[in-house]
Amino acid sequence: MPVSRIAALGWENCAHLSNDHAELLVTLDVGPRILHFALTGGDNVLRAFADQVGTCGEKEFVARGGHRLWVSPETERTYAPDNSSVEYELQAPSSIHVANPAVAPWHLRKEMIISLATDRAAVRIEHRITNEGERPTEIASWGLTVMQPGGLELIPQPPLGSHDTEFLPNRVIVPWTYTDFSDDRWRWGRRFIFLQPKAGRPATKIGLSHREGWVAYALPGVVFVKAFAYEEGAVYPDLGCNFETFSKDDFIELEALSPMKQLAPGEAIGHTERWQLFPMQGILETNDEAALARWLTPLISNISFV
Repeated sequence: MPVSRIAALGWENCAHLSNDHAELLVTLDVGPRILHFALTGGDNVLRAFADQVGTCGEKEFVARGGHRLWVSPETERTYAPDNSSVEYELQAPSSIHVANPAVAPWHLRKEMIISLATDRAAVRIEHRITNEGERPTEIASWGLTVMQPGGLELIPQPPLGSHDTEFLPNRVIVPWTYTDFSDDRWRWGRRFIFLQPKAGRPATKIGLSHREGWVAYALPGVVFVKAFAYEEGAVYPDLGCNFETFSKDDFIELEALSPMKQLAPGEAIGHTERWQLFPMQGILETNDEAALARWLTPLISNISFV
């Protein structure tokens, strides 16, 4: 069956989405959370923290790993616990709608509609946050994806221009206060920005006004691509970021954000992400960035579906 309900990861209730190419697990006892995404017969590319799965009912926020929906900008309400069971609806042929009911004091309902393609290892995730309170609030939706350690993040950059003909900037890069640009986990290339998590290292984070529309994370044997939109003229959080990435120790997150919106009671904000997995033979070669870009281009052109 493309969608079924199973026990997994220590929880009694998880939605299992599968096709001939990939499988995905969504928790129903907490969330909404995606905790597993893998090629059929392959390893999970998402990191789930073994000591934090299978539990529920905690009073404080629990990271758990995987993919979650947060509220931006980052404040106390961002860390509202999502430790209770979700409302859900299994949808044909391979989709599920999951929602976390709005609770006091912020009254924000979080929802994901998660759809697995029928013919490839591709997922579409529609995120939505609805203000069910009595007062307006200004927020953005924020999708955070925690990846397995041991990989390499690839962030494409726009093509370099000419000083003789182009006089205005074309990139916005926002470093957090604790980000050290001499940190060797970062490599600032001509075509890509690379970030590699390393055990024992302190926190580092940047955000981007990212018009290229995708980032990738390469693990042994597989490349994960996360695609998302940039809306020209929109106001994004954190000095204009629609993409952010964070690493500490061997932990790494790929984060997409919607524009900011002032929500009247009953109004919603959201964004859509598209994920896809691609099998990879051998070791990813990153020194020749032009060759790397030529290899990735046909993969990226394949990620849209339904």
